[in-house]
Amino acid sequence: MSYKTPRVSFHLNRHLLQITNPIFFKKSSMEARTGFSIIAEHATPSNQILWLSSIFGGFVMCKFAYELTGIISPLMFKGFIKLENSKKLEWKNRGFSTFHAIFAAIGALYFLVFSDLFDENTQNQQVLLINRSSASLDTLLAMSIGYFLSDLAMIIWTYPTLGGFEYILHHGLSMLAMGQALLSGQVQFYILIVLFTEITTPFVNLRWYLDIAGKKNSTLYVLNGVAMFAGWLVARVILFVYFFYHMFTHFDQVNQVYPMGYYSLLTIPPALAAMNLIWFRKIAKGLIKTLTKSKGHSHSS
Repeated sequence: MSYKTPRVSFHLNRHLLQITNPIFFKKSSMEARTGFSIIAEHATPSNQILWLSSIFGGFVMCKFAYELTGIISPLMFKGFIKLENSKKLEWKNRGFSTFHAIFAAIGALYFLVFSDLFDENTQNQQVLLINRSSASLDTLLAMSIGYFLSDLAMIIWTYPTLGGFEYILHHGLSMLAMGQALLSGQVQFYILIVLFTEITTPFVNLRWYLDIAGKKNSTLYVLNGVAMFAGWLVARVILFVYFFYHMFTHFDQVNQVYPMGYYSLLTIPPALAAMNLIWFRKIAKGLIKTLTKSKGHSHSS
């Protein structure tokens, strides 16, 4: 009696064999070129100038948004002037954090959805997905590195006013991943997926602003909490599931990434995903508390 293995099962078994094989954790020189040769090829003088100028542009963007937040905040919230200096500092810091989040999320969405750079049906099939990059994408990544450097410098300088060790760890891992992708021109597709998760930052910052402004009992605070929960669930939990699924089904390409980038891809995203789950648990508990409190107020009225 003849039996044909289903095509889906064949692909699944192929990926499972690839991962369980001992050489999964041993990349030979035949499987991947060294990181030095890849970086040397991608880091041309013109690219280096582009990267450095874009990182500097990220600094300028942060400085502009920081100062602009300090100018418009007193006009929108009269109590801003009465805030402690540490609160004013964090208020303005969250201003350029929000600006970058919107900028980065829009840029990532464009390259992932609207650009054909990573479209496997229209791009040259000889260029692997993990090797695709462009000057405009490099600019986006470099400017984001400029933001993370700016924010990290402020966090360390004012520690622990703007955040604890988890923020330093998050920024450090993010810059390590983006820096490697920028220098090598590899795995930028996966970096964009992670960068898009910044879309949740404006909701987190708005929650803090409303809290400082004494609006914790407002309808906007409740609605923002629901939006933050939903956004976090989609962008930082479900999207990471897709991230790992895509990496799993394209592991033949992932296996061709240079060694340090390869192992970073296997370790940094899981670490960020774990941090996202920890924060998601806190957000869920906060939302339940807010909704319960809001329901109690409605009944008493």
